[in-house]
Amino acid sequence: MKAFVIDAFTDRPFRGNPAAVCLPESLLTDDEMLSIAREFNLSETAFIARLAPRGAFSIRYFSPKMEIPLCGHATLAAARAVHTVEGVDEARFTTVQGLDLVARISADRISMLFPDYGLEPATAPAALLAALGIETVRNTAFNRETKILLLEIATARELADLKPDFVALQRAHGSINGVLVTAASGTDGYDFHSRYFWPWSGTNEDPVTGGTHTFLTRYWAERLGKTRMRSFQSSPRSGFMDVELKDGHVEITSQAIIVLEGRMPTQGWRLETAPGERRFE
Repeated sequence: MKAFVIDAFTDRPFRGNPAAVCLPESLLTDDEMLSIAREFNLSETAFIARLAPRGAFSIRYFSPKMEIPLCGHATLAAARAVHTVEGVDEARFTTVQGLDLVARISADRISMLFPDYGLEPATAPAALLAALGIETVRNTAFNRETKILLLEIATARELADLKPDFVALQRAHGSINGVLVTAASGTDGYDFHSRYFWPWSGTNEDPVTGGTHTFLTRYWAERLGKTRMRSFQSSPRSGFMDVELKDGHVEITSQAIIVLEGRMPTQGWRLETAPGERRFE
């Protein structure tokens, strides 16, 4: 099958968030997809299959630990991959949850429509805050669709300086997929910063996370009084995106750079063709 490694949410190689994108010629089992994701050992690997009509695809996301229902950077990477392979300028991806994600693709930018999710009030265990190294929290909330806990802290500088104890962090909470820490930007040309830690369901820290912006966009729109914003993820690799509340969705726009393209041999694997899916050739 064709396979790519693509750096998403960046305009330079080796920054942003790397995702593997696989275009299997026939259906893979869940165990096979999880094994491939472990082999790539990136935060997510996307598996896409062509559907009808042209430009429509199914998409599934796997971390090295489990299947993930929604992943922004792997969708961005998948859009770049199908643009390269299929030559389409618009792709519609259907997730395992039945969400339809539309990506509009040009040579240097990709715009995606994602759901606009809300938040509900929540509390953070003291042990979780201690593991993150956070003394004071301005606000705590929870997104039910992604099972992510949001913490707002005072400054982007404090956010960049966080050095979590990931063993203690994972022990501090038993019912979330990750914790998103965010702060207003200040004067750097961005509106807000964030970092995403998810040792419960993926890697320790996700370099750049599109999926958190399904709720983070509305969160900051309400605080800043604007619907179009620039977001910066201050992980060691770092990355950026433009976000906008638009017609009941969140539009996410950024860039993606192919750093590896090749083929993965599948001889000896048990492969089946799914109804409605056709081979990539």
